[in-house]
Amino acid sequence: MSKIKALLFDLDGTLIDSEKFHFDCWNEFLSEYNVTLDFKDWLTNYAGIPLPQNAKTIIDKYKINANLEDFVNRREQITFDGFKTKDIELMPFALDFIKFFYEKGLTLAVVTASPRVDVEAVFERNGLAKYFSLFITRTDVSKSKPDPESYNICVEQLGFQKDECIVLEDTLNGVKSAVAAGITCFAVQNNIRAHQKLKIANQLFLNLGNVKDYIIKNHLID
Repeated sequence: MSKIKALLFDLDGTLIDSEKFHFDCWNEFLSEYNVTLDFKDWLTNYAGIPLPQNAKTIIDKYKINANLEDFVNRREQITFDGFKTKDIELMPFALDFIKFFYEKGLTLAVVTASPRVDVEAVFERNGLAKYFSLFITRTDVSKSKPDPESYNICVEQLGFQKDECIVLEDTLNGVKSAVAAGITCFAVQNNIRAHQKLKIANQLFLNLGNVKDYIIKNHLID
């Protein structure tokens, strides 16, 4: 492949360690309906899926009597409030990874199924927005992951060829989105049991530190 000029990051579970945060937000919200999600069930069936889709699944599964649009809006407000008031930890090696490739002159972008208000709240709080040239969010597309639209829009707006980009993802929907867009995808997932699901990615890694070493060793950047 060509020398890499851009790295396109998923957000939740790839850059920030937010899956437990989202799980806790759901259980806080669902307590009024006397529903409690199990964390293993969350990771298997909900993580990496856009909130509106999860909301419909939960309403149907638990036979919740609620208007879907209102349900989604109230649930999203809990996420937004949390991102503005709580520190979300970065994934292992994420800060070093971001700084290293930024200083090497690569263009960094975020492509996420989260809404723009949440993304802005996260990066306003953690102060990392300065490293990223572009944010493509659920708010900016008509079809979220696993549809390739978000990655296609990102590459087009950045002005690079697809073979000059690498996508970093941690869930099956994200990997499917990148693969469908025709962009090299590295799956970064510390749960080895999840690797079998992600084998459609071009490469599989346990953490961003391993990705950095691979890129350097294989001379994928100048």
